[in-house]
Amino acid sequence: MLLAIVLVIVGFSLLIFGANWMVEGASMLAKKYNISDLAIGLTIVAFGTSAPELVVNTIASTNGYSDIILGNIIGSNNFNLFIILGITGAIFPITVKSSTCWKEIPISFIAAALLLLFANDIFLNGFGFQGHSTSLSRIEGGMMLFLFFVFLYYVFTQMKNEDEPEAVMTNIKPLWKIYSLIIIGLTGLVVGGKLVVDNSVEIASSMGVSEKIIGLTIVAAGTSLPELLTSVVAALKKNSDIAIGNVIGSNIFNIFLILSISSIIKPISYNLKFNWDLLLLIVGTLLLLVFMLTGKKKKLDRWEAVILF
Repeated sequence: MLLAIVLVIVGFSLLIFGANWMVEGASMLAKKYNISDLAIGLTIVAFGTSAPELVVNTIASTNGYSDIILGNIIGSNNFNLFIILGITGAIFPITVKSSTCWKEIPISFIAAALLLLFANDIFLNGFGFQGHSTSLSRIEGGMMLFLFFVFLYYVFTQMKNEDEPEAVMTNIKPLWKIYSLIIIGLTGLVVGGKLVVDNSVEIASSMGVSEKIIGLTIVAAGTSLPELLTSVVAALKKNSDIAIGNVIGSNIFNIFLILSISSIIKPISYNLKFNWDLLLLIVGTLLLLVFMLTGKKKKLDRWEAVILF
């Protein structure tokens, strides 16, 4: 089991470095073709910090590890909300734009609530916390993927309404270096994801711990490390929009994009015990919205961040 633990750590390292290299290479490529910083941030960087979850879930889906898939996404979202926002808000109080309070946070709430309804087959069998096993079907995955594209359309609409200065073409690397970074990054993601999934399942088996618990804790925390690093650095630089936007955006990406792709690859068997973890995510998202709209409006104060943590 010691070897499995070491390989999980190696896998997470490859996921983190792979995501960073892929984002760096893709950002350079975008710069080379004069794509704006804002567009890069809203697409490439947002996707990059969610890339570990995507790779882990794709591998887990092809192997039929449903509890790892769900534990990774639900656990990552709870980790993002309570741990990452808790830490970053304690470092520096987070003030956000009005649209984050009235649009982005509610969208992340809708994503979690919709997942709860879909996973429990509420439209077919009724809601229940115990009883028969339910699933997330390809049709439901397709509906969530459609909602992801609606969200992307909203993001680009918002982007058009903001003035973005022309990108300054400085220190652009040769194409071979850019493509090398992207290829090495993607390789690191794939190999790292494979190591994390296979060895996490082995650890769960040898310890007699369920895949659900491993997914909600070890895998979820590990795949959320890029978000943690990004938000902490943003908080230290007093860049509130990136600190909270990274977390809320990642939570929306995780459900509408990553979980939808996972269920399209193979329908996901849903363990009803995940309902409590999903309810925690829903209540936490509502609590964040309340914090933002009370006291000093549109601000997550330190004491509120400590409550989240």
